[in-house]
Amino acid sequence: MKRDHAASPSKNSEVQAISFDVLKEKYLKPGETGFEDVFKRVARALASVEKEEQREHYEAVFLENLYAGAIGAGRIMSAAGTDIQATLINCFVQPVGDCIQGLDDGGYPGIYEALREAAETMRRGGGVGYDFSRIRPRGAEVKGTHSMASGPCSYINVFDQSCSTVESAGARRGAQMGVLRIDHPDVLDFITAKRTPGRWNNFNVSVGMPDAFMRALDENQPWELVHRAKPGAESIANGAYQRADGLWVYQTLQARELWDTVMKSTYDFAEPGILFLDHINEDNNLSYCEDIAATNPCGEQPLPPYGCCDLGPIILTRFVRHAFGFDGIAAFDFEAFAKSVATQVRALDNVLDVTFWPLPQQREESAAKRRIGVGFTGMGNALTMLCLRYDSAEGREMAKKIATCMRDAAYKASVELAQEKGAFPKFDAAGYLAKGTFASRLPADIQKSIRKHGIRNSHLLSIAPTGTVSLAFADNASNGIEPAFSWMYRRKKRESDGSTSEYQVEDHSWRLYRELGGDVAKLPEYFVSALEMAASDHIAMMEAVQPLVDTAISKTVNVPADYPYDDFKGLYQQAWRARLKGLATYRPNAILGSVLDTGTAAAKPAAPVEAPIDPMRTVIEKRPKGALSAVAEKIEYWTQEGHKTLYIVASFLPLPTADGKGTVQRAIEFFMPLGQSGESQQWITSTMRMLSLAARGGFLERALRDMRKVAWDRGPVRLGTYEKADGSLVPLWHDSEVAAIAYALQQIIQHRNEAAAHVDAAASVAPAPVAQKLSVPASPPAMVGKKCGECGAYAVIRKDGCDYCTQCGHVGTCG
Repeated sequence: MKRDHAASPSKNSEVQAISFDVLKEKYLKPGETGFEDVFKRVARALASVEKEEQREHYEAVFLENLYAGAIGAGRIMSAAGTDIQATLINCFVQPVGDCIQGLDDGGYPGIYEALREAAETMRRGGGVGYDFSRIRPRGAEVKGTHSMASGPCSYINVFDQSCSTVESAGARRGAQMGVLRIDHPDVLDFITAKRTPGRWNNFNVSVGMPDAFMRALDENQPWELVHRAKPGAESIANGAYQRADGLWVYQTLQARELWDTVMKSTYDFAEPGILFLDHINEDNNLSYCEDIAATNPCGEQPLPPYGCCDLGPIILTRFVRHAFGFDGIAAFDFEAFAKSVATQVRALDNVLDVTFWPLPQQREESAAKRRIGVGFTGMGNALTMLCLRYDSAEGREMAKKIATCMRDAAYKASVELAQEKGAFPKFDAAGYLAKGTFASRLPADIQKSIRKHGIRNSHLLSIAPTGTVSLAFADNASNGIEPAFSWMYRRKKRESDGSTSEYQVEDHSWRLYRELGGDVAKLPEYFVSALEMAASDHIAMMEAVQPLVDTAISKTVNVPADYPYDDFKGLYQQAWRARLKGLATYRPNAILGSVLDTGTAAAKPAAPVEAPIDPMRTVIEKRPKGALSAVAEKIEYWTQEGHKTLYIVASFLPLPTADGKGTVQRAIEFFMPLGQSGESQQWITSTMRMLSLAARGGFLERALRDMRKVAWDRGPVRLGTYEKADGSLVPLWHDSEVAAIAYALQQIIQHRNEAAAHVDAAASVAPAPVAQKLSVPASPPAMVGKKCGECGAYAVIRKDGCDYCTQCGHVGTCG
């Protein structure tokens, strides 16, 4: 059947503007024009590892499943089937040892080796999580250098800077998760680090909480901060001691005091998050052969050292029949969903053999366990389309049924795949199905099949955030397990040039309801958004679904700005008692701001006074049609090669001032007329074109300032004059020809607006005379010396014990 690739693959016939923009920006490759091209490329790539005679069949199967709603995570949809050496895996955890280089005594890579490995992983497109708890605390003894350790927080600074420098594949910055255990001696510094604006901007951070700490909290007990590294003499003098188990106790404080520090940071700064380490490890199917101390950047994948997981969400809204009950009773098609899940298992298993691996250790770890993460997106929208409130018992019950269907279908498919291709190499039936593991809670028939045939993948399920893929491929269906944020809102989106655009974005279910004839001005009560429900209802949804997911759930619990602090603290204890694996919250406040803005009065306690729009900084999408008022300026300047002349034309567009009471002349185009000779013509012409783009983009002033800083090795350039305190003029010097031309353009713009300020706004479009000639008569060369901070000439000599500029007469430092 022929499909129109310009149409949305969702039930809506038209693609939202933001959906196509995200598709084009993130996923379309050269020659691709729409969804169909992306789906074909991905299906072909994932089928390429099947037996040759079966490739065409599975390519068709995978393609049909993509249209059904079983998409890959962002890395798969972006890079599969291309020649880019980028990973298709979203999630990694990298080990970090307690040494600078080589391996520490536990076999973990040293800090700078771990940094190199992480940089390579991020360069190939992967996000990375780390447990920094092995690094000895600040003030610990370093025997090899007879020095004191600087602690993990100082090294996290280094990892943060590395991430900001390394550009990930697909032109995105790498994401990172930093974890530190609650018993590490530097945990207080870690907890409060992000209270400093700008610190660790490239990190999410979480504190690893064992059950022992939570029990100490409940019982108001003291808590010891410990490490295996010996403290320095000062710490020992202050009471540090070694326990019977060999660990050194650096400090003891009340568990509630430490907990309150965590909660205050989380309440005000949304970080750190919390990881319940014992829940993670007890539930782990591979608890017999691995230990987990960290997660990927968004928290849905607890992973061992070098662990990784490839993800593929299924769009739940595609399986709702008779949405909103308009043409029948709304229902979820579990049979079709289960079939899609089974195919998704095979597709994601193939990803492990198709992908480029940044590190050999990651390839080996993956090959031994074959983790995958089938998930879903659009849970909030699906429940709405089924006429169920997200925050109701009926809504949670439906979510459980969907998660149960996904679990059973995925595990059955992986057992069947093991019979065809073999079980994962580390599989051990006794350990895998041991009491307490996730697999030990599977239905008896599935457990029996696993014992008999093994299973292809150690883990199969993961509920990840799906921001851009939901926008691009699911018509802005609600993200992952989340409810809809708002039915219609503005979204701030960073463009490639650093500017920000705002889109009017419509929620998929709201949009569909309107298209089917519903009145969006009077929405039914089952349309409930994230901001309209209690925090406890968010946690209740996680509590309902988490037991059915073998890894974890990425979910944010939204709380209002005025949510009581004591109630807020109770959410995390509620999450621990519910045996969740972690929790992250978000409380909007002036410190954090927000990415999403509903644009309604209810979303903001008070409407801020908007700053007037600066006509010089608004974006002009394209050059206005017709002739523009222009100034042709002759620029004369002197270099060590002698006198030079250059003609430059600047075009201006008259715009109303911010207060609407006048007119401002905005430069929007520069060019150098043809026919001028000289070796510099090409670079000047190119520079004029770039400045024209900067002018229309609203950042011309910044571009010219940056040009003024450019220096070269051919000596100073003389252009313009500098006015001394007594009113006399002396020549002005610049560090390069580039800087001199930038200065000339600044003068042209300034004089244009000075002239326009004295005439009627209607007449200001006419070319105005330049108030001051930029060139100056030839004068004797300045005496060679240091650069003058006043006029820029390299003419400063030592005179009478003082720095003296022989060009402008400025007197500098004396003595």
